[in-house]
Order: sequence, then C-alpha cells, then structure tokens
Amino acid sequence: MKQKFRTFVAVKLGPAVCSKAAEIIRALQAAPADVKWVDPDNLHLTLKFLGDVEAAEIHRVCETVQQAVADSSRFEFEVRGLGAFPAVKRPRTIWLGAGEGERQMVDLAKALEKKLQKLGFPREGRRFQPHVTIGRLRHGGRAGEDLADLLLRQAEVHVGTAPVEEVTVFSSTLTPSGPIYDVLSRAALATA
Repeated sequence: MKQKFRTFVAVKLGPAVCSKAAEIIRALQAAPADVKWVDPDNLHLTLKFLGDVEAAEIHRVCETVQQAVADSSRFEFEVRGLGAFPAVKRPRTIWLGAGEGERQMVDLAKALEKKLQKLGFPREGRRFQPHVTIGRLRHGGRAGEDLADLLLRQAEVHVGTAPVEEVTVFSSTLTPSGPIYDVLSRAALATA
C-alpha cells in the first residue's frame, strides 16, 4: 500500500494572536458543552484542505504551492470576531473570524485553489471564508444556551494582528489526544 499524508495548506498565526486565542478558549470552556477545543499551539488558518496525498506527490504539491503564492505580497491579517458554523445557536464548529486583511487572505486561497486544481484537487463547493477553528462539537454533542450566550457576547472580540509572510504545507496525523502537525514545506510571500 502506498504511503499517504493527510495534507493541508495553512497560515500560522503569531504568538500574540495564539496567546489571546488561548484566553478566549479558556473563557469558553466555562460553558457546559461537549466541545473538543483546539490546542492553541496548533491554531492556524486553513487555506486549502487537500486530504490524503500520496508520498510521491508531496513534492509536486509543495512546488505548486510555492508557484501559487510567489506573486502574492506579504500583508497584515487581523483576527477579529467569534462565531460558529452553521450558526451560533446551533454550533458545530467554533471559530475566530477575519478583519483587516480578509481580502488578501481570500485572494491567497483563490490563487492556491486555481493552481492545485491543475494537479487534480477539486475546487471547494462553497465560498472561502477565512476563519481560525478553535473548537468542534463532538459528534452528537450539545452546545447549550451558555455557550451560545458567550459566543454572542464576544462576537466582536479583537484577537490581534499577525504578519502573513508565508504559507505552510502541513501533514496531519490524527491521534486520540488531538492532531499532530508536521511541516512539509514553507512558501514565502513576496516582499513589498
């Protein structure tokens, strides 16, 4: 059997943003809800999930990501707002949203999607919405009114701003205690 890597392309967030996000996660953990919270050290903004990629294809994926972002300029990205998919009252995924730099992040995701589609990775069926996942309700889990109230009260929270200077291709190994991410490659954005 051929070795495969569960692969995605993402932007890592700076330490100040991750620290503030950890505070928000701790505050949300006060609500009785069956949520698997993301380890703050693993926080990132996924630009494109590729799924299982054969080891022999990883090099081509990394080269394609490099080509896709080579003409994109570095920018500042503001992490702002707290919400949930599909809705705050019925959360499945809890996220931090985007402020300044959202358009550039969308453009970056579009450039990646266009290049990666040529390698056979399908386009996303829905519009890309930049967000940082901080928690997921476990299958069949309940959120409760308390969590919804906390989400609504912090809907406009300012988390911080981070420089976006590169994108990273990660592999993800799922374990019972949470995913383990390994860097496969980094692709630098252009300097202004």
